[in-house]
Amino acid sequence: VQLQASGGGLVQAGSSLRLSCAASGLTFSNYDMGWFRQAPGQEREFVASIQRNGAYTTYADSSVKGRFTISRDNAKNTVYLQMNSLKPEDTAVYYCAARKTYTAKYDYWGRGTQVTVSS
Repeated sequence: VQLQASGGGLVQAGSSLRLSCAASGLTFSNYDMGWFRQAPGQEREFVASIQRNGAYTTYADSSVKGRFTISRDNAKNTVYLQMNSLKPEDTAVYYCAARKTYTAKYDYWGRGTQVTVSS
């Protein structure tokens, strides 16, 4: 199983980025997908998740809700994270992960993509 995240970069505050995560080696439509992030010196934290059919999404809290949108394209085995109105505190390595539906534990993780937001 491989999860390849991409789309990160260095942007100014207020900008937008769209992260992508391409999955291979698994039946993508059987897995819920999540995005997590880890800032320097901090623990990894949950950002957003989406059910296998895309019908239900969850976001971490008010820090990202309303600015970030998770989506997926099962035909392309890809999950996205649209990030708008980026803030310096969004700076982190962003990881995608996959878990079997109706389970709590994420089984597979990607290597991450760096997002840096300058003020």
